[in-house]
Amino acid sequence: MTHYRLAHKLDTFCDLHRKAQKHIRSMIWQFYRDLNAYKRQPSRRRKAQMAARFDRIFKRRTGFAMLDRLLARLHANKAELLTVLDRPDIPLHTNGSENDIRCQVIRRKISGGTRSNRGRACRDAFLGLAKTCSKLGITFWDYLGDRLDIPNHPSVPPLPNLVRMRCATI
Repeated sequence: MTHYRLAHKLDTFCDLHRKAQKHIRSMIWQFYRDLNAYKRQPSRRRKAQMAARFDRIFKRRTGFAMLDRLLARLHANKAELLTVLDRPDIPLHTNGSENDIRCQVIRRKISGGTRSNRGRACRDAFLGLAKTCSKLGITFWDYLGDRLDIPNHPSVPPLPNLVRMRCATI
């Protein structure tokens, strides 16, 4: 839904543009609600209907040039935006991804960034490992302790193995 939010941020300067924007927004939100319904009960027939409806919404011309360009840009990303039709198990939003980088943004704001590309790469790697450990229910310190062979730390399997095992159970 992040991409669709762009239609809500456009500045309008006349009643015609406000009306077009309001209409497109209502169509997009109804489409989003119907995508959520599709996720609960997917079917081949409904998939085709949703894809055709996407085209009707995003190929539309409103007379508001900025909105029309935005709709065309979103339509160009149709395959990515409608991945959910093939994979109903994936989320329709990017909240998880945005949450994943939030700790990095906060760290950067507090510390003012890093002094080198190597420092940035190191920080990003460690924050990524810490976030992955957290998602897998492993303490980051146990993971590091095992990798650094610190005595009396629990054994932690390689993260790729844990991720594969987690995915296999879904």
